[in-house]
Amino acid sequence: MIPRFDEYKSKWGVDSDQSIKPGLEAMEQALELLQNPEKNLSFVHIAGTNGKGSTIAFLEEIARKSGLTVGKFTSPCIVDVHDQLQINGRPISENEMNELFIQFKKAGLSGKLTDFELLTCGAFLYFAQQKVDLVLLETGMGGREDSTNVIMPIVSIITSIALEHTRFLGSTIGSIAGHKAGIIKADKPVVVGRLPIEALKVIENEAYGKKSPLIALGDQFEVSMEGLTDVYINDEKGLQISKLVRRMPGSHQADNMALAITAFFEVAEFLRLAVDIAAIRNAVQMASLPGRFEQVLPNVYFDGAHNPASAEKLVETIKQQFPSEPIRFVVGMLADKDVKAVLQLLEQVSDEFYFVDFANDRAMASKEMLALSNASQASQLEDYASFLEASAKREGKTFVTGSLYLLTEIREQLLI
Repeated sequence: MIPRFDEYKSKWGVDSDQSIKPGLEAMEQALELLQNPEKNLSFVHIAGTNGKGSTIAFLEEIARKSGLTVGKFTSPCIVDVHDQLQINGRPISENEMNELFIQFKKAGLSGKLTDFELLTCGAFLYFAQQKVDLVLLETGMGGREDSTNVIMPIVSIITSIALEHTRFLGSTIGSIAGHKAGIIKADKPVVVGRLPIEALKVIENEAYGKKSPLIALGDQFEVSMEGLTDVYINDEKGLQISKLVRRMPGSHQADNMALAITAFFEVAEFLRLAVDIAAIRNAVQMASLPGRFEQVLPNVYFDGAHNPASAEKLVETIKQQFPSEPIRFVVGMLADKDVKAVLQLLEQVSDEFYFVDFANDRAMASKEMLALSNASQASQLEDYASFLEASAKREGKTFVTGSLYLLTEIREQLLI
């Protein structure tokens, strides 16, 4: 369910299906009815298990600081459907969304698509009509059969690969990599993060078969720490950028930053844009992302660590940033995630857990999460807003984590 999307569907009499239906045929037919707006846009296409949002945040800042007008389509939402379609950081307005639905109705799209497919069509239509210079396009799930995979990008990015959505993508790293690899297009470069060997082989084979240049972190480019700053090195371009200061902490964010910088070089070359190193430094320092080690109150942080790979990064960053402080977790997760593995990782840095229920059909009940916990101080929590407000005055740090949907719900109550 996409918050507030049903309001527009009901208002304009446009039907779409809430289910997940992998495949591109319905999208291709719908886009033809809309006169193929995606063909008038320049894209960076981003897939990956974790790191997509952060990489997009870095890339958006770099592109904007370089003078480009940037459209961004991401999921899930932070508050509601409007923030999934943004131009230069501004969410689509209600009037603009109404205009999209008027066009959906005229084109006869009602009943032909899923919710996500319809929203993807809306993103293409909106960005084309607003004549943005660049679109940062995040896959919804997987890649090969994802509704976003109907475009021809300047460059593709695959940030990371771990087990996820196994019902749809398969139960092995290789099968999931096969889906991610589907965003690679013939003769178009692909920038990849630090991938498991099994996944990297799949990506390499796909890139080789499509004659797509493969630009890999740890091979063609690298990033390392130098004191409190980062050094980015691109051997292919003979380039080194030192004294890069990030707002987003953690070594994994250094990797995401490097992916964004490398992809931007490909964008700049395609758009014949001069690269300004000072603009890159400024952008990296400004980049941030809601729900990623985000401080929302004194001593209270949001981090959407929803699978073992992201939980491992969260634990690593907590150890780096708060090595001697008490840590407590407020957790809500979807039942189709590896909840037990996530909890075992989080228990490395805390023995104090509070499990909450939240409004999502796929959410695991708090009592079920409690049963999976090995923490000695674990309980269910109902009034999480009051708890978090009180936590702002307590010693130590409180992290709300587990699901981005949970973060969205709490944000609405906590930050009104």
